[in-house]
Amino acid sequence: MGNRFSCKTKENHNGSKSSRRNRSQRKLQSDEELLHMQALSLAIQHHQSSQRFEGSMSRRIGSTSSRRRSNPVSDPAVNTPNQQKQSAEFLENLATKKIVLIHGEGFGAWCWYKSIALLEESGMIPAALDLTGSGIDLKDTNNVTTLEEYSKPLIDYLQNLPEDEKVILVGHSIGGACVSYALEHFPQKISKAVFLCGTMVSDGQKPFDVFAEQLGSAEQFMKESKFLIHGNGKDNPATGFMFEKQQMRGLYFNQSPAKDIALAMVSMRPIPLGPIMQNLSLSKEKYGTGRRFYIQTLEDHALSPDIQEKLVRDNPPEGVFKIKGSDHCPFLSKPQSLHKILLEIAQIA
Repeated sequence: MGNRFSCKTKENHNGSKSSRRNRSQRKLQSDEELLHMQALSLAIQHHQSSQRFEGSMSRRIGSTSSRRRSNPVSDPAVNTPNQQKQSAEFLENLATKKIVLIHGEGFGAWCWYKSIALLEESGMIPAALDLTGSGIDLKDTNNVTTLEEYSKPLIDYLQNLPEDEKVILVGHSIGGACVSYALEHFPQKISKAVFLCGTMVSDGQKPFDVFAEQLGSAEQFMKESKFLIHGNGKDNPATGFMFEKQQMRGLYFNQSPAKDIALAMVSMRPIPLGPIMQNLSLSKEKYGTGRRFYIQTLEDHALSPDIQEKLVRDNPPEGVFKIKGSDHCPFLSKPQSLHKILLEIAQIA
């Protein structure tokens, strides 16, 4: 009798825990639905405005050797209140809380909306930038010809930082080249640089070289690609490119939720060719002294895990992390896993 009573009590206790967990999951789902609706609405407005105007406006969204992880991270369960409290107390004492999120080719600050919410909840101060001709920056991408011009919003942000302030930079995909450029020109402003399935190239390489296995050589791509855009007329060199929606789905979003793919389809913009065809000049004295970390995405169809592994071997960073089950956009497909790694990197002394 006593044993049966004990068993029943345990079952009731487990049922209570399960009920609380279900309520928590429903609340998270409800919050995510709201975020999706807000982000999609905002993206449609921005997309429409970018079709109507030309100019140059930049906007931030949000508040203004190797350490290698052997086990990939998958999206974790929600932290307990005690874990959240301990994390908040630790983050309170961080020297660098500002984290600047740099999108990849064709994307914009909009793509970080999940990461921004998670980082703010953790006590970090995130800022997501629209690079020139991206997101709701209204400059015509056909007129963006250099990596310096493409990175100008990031350069302006770093130049305007107070003298004694540093930030953590996170660069996604081609945005990694912008992070490398910033490391070379503003090493004193950057606490850590994180390459998120990014183009962590070596000195003398161009960002496009990283994608050569998928897209062919730069010369071949410029001659044969059907995705090229000739903004100055067919008789002049191509100025940009943009994949068709079906290609984008397969390359970038093979693990992402359908609603996030819908958001991306109305938000993606053409990719300027000049910046990604430019050879980077990276010195040991500046770029070489930066603290670099790399996050690999293991279900990536745009930048395969093998290529990411090669980038890490050729240009070893201080730390390497892996996200299991993530496509090329972990901020959409595995936001919790990405968030956990970013906090871990932020806490590395």
